[in-house]
Amino acid sequence: MHGTSTPSPWIVRWTHLVPAGGAVLDLACGGGRHARWFAERGHRVTAVDRDAAALGTLAGIAETIEADIENGPWPLGERQFAAVIVTNYLWRPLFGRIAQSVAIGGVLLHETFAQGNETVGKPSRADFLLAPGELLRAYAELRTVAFEDGFLDAPPRFVQRIAAVRPGSDPVPPRHAL
Repeated sequence: MHGTSTPSPWIVRWTHLVPAGGAVLDLACGGGRHARWFAERGHRVTAVDRDAAALGTLAGIAETIEADIENGPWPLGERQFAAVIVTNYLWRPLFGRIAQSVAIGGVLLHETFAQGNETVGKPSRADFLLAPGELLRAYAELRTVAFEDGFLDAPPRFVQRIAAVRPGSDPVPPRHAL
């Protein structure tokens, strides 16, 4: 859940897709629950957030980058990661940058609030709620492994979440005639 130290069950469920020892980006990391999760599993983690105090709790655990990713320049240049993790955060202009940050063979795990959430709590503004299938469209260049769009009851919330990979560069083997 947001604001806790417990990692999201969605992130935990799909952690096995992250290449062993691969670099992980925890974008808009807040208190760093996912940065900690991946660091404990031997990954090099980069944590980005605008909250310096929250990033301070990650000293010695992750590379931390204090940045306002909505109003400032993209702080990561052309860097790519074996995994990009985004939870409880939505800034549509970054969809392209997020997808570009996933290395070949890497995974994107993105989970945030969806339309319908306004009926059960916050966020409730349309700007912060995904439309049906929006993550599928936003990350169409990646191969979707899993996608969910619906209601969760503990705590009550509407979410949309995707696990997607950037396919490798190996050519597809030729088909053999039957």
